[in-house]
Amino acid sequence: MSKYISPEKRLFLKERELGALLEITQAITLDSPEAALYKIFQFTLLGQLNIRRMVLYVKEEGQWQCVVSFGGGMVDFYRLPLPEHILEHSPTQPVPVADLGLGDEWHQLELLIPVQHRGETLAYVLIGNVHDDYVPEEATKFLETLSNILIGAVENRRLGRQRVAAAAMRKEIEIAQEVQTMLFPRSLPNDADVAVHASYVPHTAIGGDYYDVVPIDKNRFLFCVADVSGKGVPASLLMSNFQAGLRTLLRQQADLATIVAELNNLIYRNAVSEKFITAFFGIYDRATRELEYVNAGHNSPILLCDDHHHELLADGTTMLGIFEELPFLKVQKTNVPSRSLLLTYTDGLTEVFDQEVEEFGEEGVLNFLRQSRYVPLPTLHRELLQEIEGFNSEGSHFADDITILTCRFK
Repeated sequence: MSKYISPEKRLFLKERELGALLEITQAITLDSPEAALYKIFQFTLLGQLNIRRMVLYVKEEGQWQCVVSFGGGMVDFYRLPLPEHILEHSPTQPVPVADLGLGDEWHQLELLIPVQHRGETLAYVLIGNVHDDYVPEEATKFLETLSNILIGAVENRRLGRQRVAAAAMRKEIEIAQEVQTMLFPRSLPNDADVAVHASYVPHTAIGGDYYDVVPIDKNRFLFCVADVSGKGVPASLLMSNFQAGLRTLLRQQADLATIVAELNNLIYRNAVSEKFITAFFGIYDRATRELEYVNAGHNSPILLCDDHHHELLADGTTMLGIFEELPFLKVQKTNVPSRSLLLTYTDGLTEVFDQEVEEFGEEGVLNFLRQSRYVPLPTLHRELLQEIEGFNSEGSHFADDITILTCRFK
């Protein structure tokens, strides 16, 4: 039988509900911190609706935690996890606590109210001793409304923070991409003595590969291919320091040994999270056809001669940034015969695997070069990338950045 409430009492209760709504909405409008919103919710239920016991569990970052607990004689719900029984059954409608079969510590609470936002349960409100003057159905409905307003506001704030953070991350990525694009040379040598072509295929929005070609004088130019451990903004920033250091040393007319040693010192001082760089440095002299180089822990470039003899340029030093001073450093020189082809690359090119988990590897690159070495360099790069894409068990999805820099010596 329905409980009778006089019009005067009903008006009084509606005034209390309105007061509760005003308190909550004002707190939301004033952009109060979430902890303050929970406190206001607690005091509103206590002061306006005379609810003496209440526990609020909220799902934050995928974890359930108690954010409000008040009422005399109750256990410390802040230390008590939300019961597995509730999580397993995930009620979507108010349920009497007595029907849930929970432990003794829950018996002072009478009603469980799930709070949903966009079809997902984000909170559970558990209350005890609702105001005696209320019709239970009316009290439950209003508490649902009030709880939904509160949790909806908290969730919208969380989503707002996520949007702001995502926008900041996108901007950060855009800036890093711009920085990375600026690192690459705008033009490459293509004259009577040598032609150079480069390709770069990033694995993620911000890769960790780098290449450069820098004129030194009318006969000599330096070329470099490098790979930073890791990806993202930190790798991009470290690579920009690397390029700035390289260019500065070249302007100071430093020799190759000094360039490599100073870059190692720069990376050692500036790298974070145990980052390091592998790199290959080459200086080619058009007049003497001499190539001076240092391989700093990088994949060995392949120098393929016209008679199909090949040389792997492996000598040099260890990767940069690991030791304060390089434990050894050898600057190697080699003469480059006419009609030779030099292919320098990062490990994303060779560390590609087929369905049998066989690696494309250095041998795969060498076999391809022997068949296609005389085609124009842009075509050679395109066909080489197609070759590893066809070999790759994951098709066009590569596990790492791919950088190719090729020199054709005429």
